[in-house]
Amino acid sequence: MKLRNVIVINVLAFACVSAMAADARERGFISKGMPEGEVLYRIGKPDHEALIKSIRGQPEEKSWTYFPHTQDPQTLTILTLKAGVVVDIERKIAR
Repeated sequence: MKLRNVIVINVLAFACVSAMAADARERGFISKGMPEGEVLYRIGKPDHEALIKSIRGQPEEKSWTYFPHTQDPQTLTILTLKAGVVVDIERKIAR
C-alpha cells in the first residue's frame, strides 16, 4: 500500500511540473482578441487579478497578472481584458 501511494504522488508531481512548463511556454502565444476562456484553458488562472473599471451597463475591464515562472524567470505578463476579450498584452522583463 505504501509503494502505491509513493507511485501516485510521483505521478501527480510529474504531471504538475509538466503542466506548469506548458503554461509558461503558452504565455507567448496569447494574442489580442482571444477570449477569456481560451486564456484560462491555455495558461490557467492568473496569479493576481484587478478590476480596472466596473460600471453598470458597460463592459467590465480587468487586468490579469502572471508572475515569472521557472521556465521564464524574468518575464512578468500582464493581460488587460475588456468584456471578456484580451485587449492588451504587456510583457515586462525584470532583471
